[in-house]
Amino acid sequence: MSVERERLDYQTFGIAVRELAQKIADSGYQPDIVLSIARGGLLLGGALGYALDVKNTFTMSVEFYTGVNERLAMPVVLPPVPNKIDLTGLKVLVADDVADTGKTLKLVREFCGDYVAEVRSAVLYEKSHSIEKPDYAWRYTDLWIEFPWSVEPPVLRRS
Repeated sequence: MSVERERLDYQTFGIAVRELAQKIADSGYQPDIVLSIARGGLLLGGALGYALDVKNTFTMSVEFYTGVNERLAMPVVLPPVPNKIDLTGLKVLVADDVADTGKTLKLVREFCGDYVAEVRSAVLYEKSHSIEKPDYAWRYTDLWIEFPWSVEPPVLRRS
């Protein structure tokens, strides 16, 4: 039995980024920095940085998913951890691929805490059961999402 899935390809990803960036721009939010949640948010964060003309970008690595619909009990921040002094007083846009449980977004928002001037989040997909609602989402689904950068197995050395 095959399970229905949401599929995103690279061409549609390009469209999604522009549409998501337009939502952000139309809201009047002008971030000083894009904080990408690695790994899923890396491509989105970089693309939003270009689309919104934000040159300052950071990455925060968070491990949560271990497989399809398999995750750790709680998300874990992996080193190196961004220095909060580098974010102090800035308007931060947090970028991630999906707000599924919302626990990763919540963790990163709490990390930013009172150090930043303002923090907003943008995702490609938001799921209805997410405990942390992003400020901006391109699409809404409760299906498992196949992203073009993670659907293929890792590339291994040929023997």
